Amino acid sequence: MPAAGPRIAHDILVPPAEAKKASPGEVVTVELVQPPAPHAQAVGRVTEVLGHYADPGMEIEIALRKFDLPHRFSRQALAVAKSLDDEVREEDRRGRRDLRELHFVTIDGETAKDFDDAVYCERTGKGFRLWVAIADVSHYVKHGDPLDTDARERGTSVYFPRRVIPMLPEKLSNGICSLNPNVERLAVVCEVEISAQGELGRYEFYPAVFRSHARLTYTQVWADIQSGQPPTHIARLYDLFKVLYASRSRRGAIDFETVETRMMFDAKGKIERIVPEARNDAHRIIEECMLAANVCAGNFIARHKHPVLYRVHDVPSEEKVAALRAFLAELGLGLPGGDIPKPRDYAALLEKIRGRPDFHLLQTVLLRSLKQAIYTPENVGHFGLAYEAYVHFTSPIRRYPDLLVHRAIKALLAGKRYEGGLDWQALGRHCSETERRADDASRDVESWLKCYYMREHVGESFAGTITGVVPFGLFVTLDEYFVDGLVHISELGRDYFQYDGARHLLYGERTKKRFRLADRMSVKLVRVDVDQRKIDLVPAAPGK
Repeated sequence: MPAAGPRIAHDILVPPAEAKKASPGEVVTVELVQPPAPHAQAVGRVTEVLGHYADPGMEIEIALRKFDLPHRFSRQALAVAKSLDDEVREEDRRGRRDLRELHFVTIDGETAKDFDDAVYCERTGKGFRLWVAIADVSHYVKHGDPLDTDARERGTSVYFPRRVIPMLPEKLSNGICSLNPNVERLAVVCEVEISAQGELGRYEFYPAVFRSHARLTYTQVWADIQSGQPPTHIARLYDLFKVLYASRSRRGAIDFETVETRMMFDAKGKIERIVPEARNDAHRIIEECMLAANVCAGNFIARHKHPVLYRVHDVPSEEKVAALRAFLAELGLGLPGGDIPKPRDYAALLEKIRGRPDFHLLQTVLLRSLKQAIYTPENVGHFGLAYEAYVHFTSPIRRYPDLLVHRAIKALLAGKRYEGGLDWQALGRHCSETERRADDASRDVESWLKCYYMREHVGESFAGTITGVVPFGLFVTLDEYFVDGLVHISELGRDYFQYDGARHLLYGERTKKRFRLADRMSVKLVRVDVDQRKIDLVPAAPGK
């Protein structure tokens, strides 16, 4: 039987006695009992029958095993979860501030089920006072208990189309820890004063009991704002957002424009269509409130010199900056700032080029010159957001580093320290790796679904944009479907094409033809390989 994925290139022979009643066309998990040899096939035994290849959700079942994602909670963790109360108890309220009368609301997407942040805002003269209430997960998930062990192994919740593999059992993630409307919940609150110029002032953290007065969606809030007559509490949040966003620009934070997409599914769980997801100021209201709380948390912990996992985005390497400047120079553009440019240098250039027809090309090149954000106990700041100390505090239901930040803050509030015998360096590497693992698995599932969807369109021609240039060809994103395919270099014509990585292009030695990042291209879909997640394209004939 063929392996589902590129890591094992050999077919695996499964003797009938080891097939576990699996039928042709079914997907199975196979344990390798004999590796391949020069004159012998690999031999395996079936350990699990997952179902038929075309079954709804099979792509997720494959990804869970392909990326070794923990997807079953331990019996011990489930037992602890089951023992928890469904409601806040009287003893849980002791020592907490009572914020139940403040008009907190949650604002999330339509399909969200775990709500870990709620916000409330008041005017204070010309400025604002913001309350950000975050689910007090650390009250229920204790250091070293079975829930903590499982959560640490997972590192993060994994979000697939139509399914979530949560970091915590549903009893917590959708129940007692989720800030559902009109029920009491425990929270760690960041209360911060913000000036009319959007500057963060005095802040404090404290445990509280509160309730969310409404579960709002981005679509709903944006419609209220556009109506010109939003409810008072939304109007205040929108006014706060505008001053915070203006402060972000003055600070020089980098603000890239990205297009998110959403898959629409039929009753059988297959894609019906792929649509762009509109991002509006309702999303940005919550984003700015969460950034403010994260910055306060980072400053609070750094000021107390307490170990924690910072969310770090290091300065770009000199080599990447040099390559970027060489590329920009050809277009008559420059990036100021010397060998180590500052975020505001990137932001200023982005603003300068925003109206250009090649803006998306330039933005892509700028983005690729930056490093990837990671978790580490070494605080070197967040380059992209232009913050000196930044942590993830606002999503402890779905990110383990946030849970650690909560424990550190609560320990400091109690005049203690949260050590727990942790190897912070190793923990930072682990959380960074689990984040990448989750992203890789999500992308793999999306690629499977897109390939399955595009099988129906083989032979058709499309307009697209070159979104990747590599030595062996071009990756093109199709306009109508937001799907990527490869035009292999051998399909570009009878010429020898040179790859220029610094300028993101392929050029023909004889014809002088150039194919560059962000160029438009007409292509024809010729092959789809669902197993390998590959979509093959060729240049479309003129007029097609």
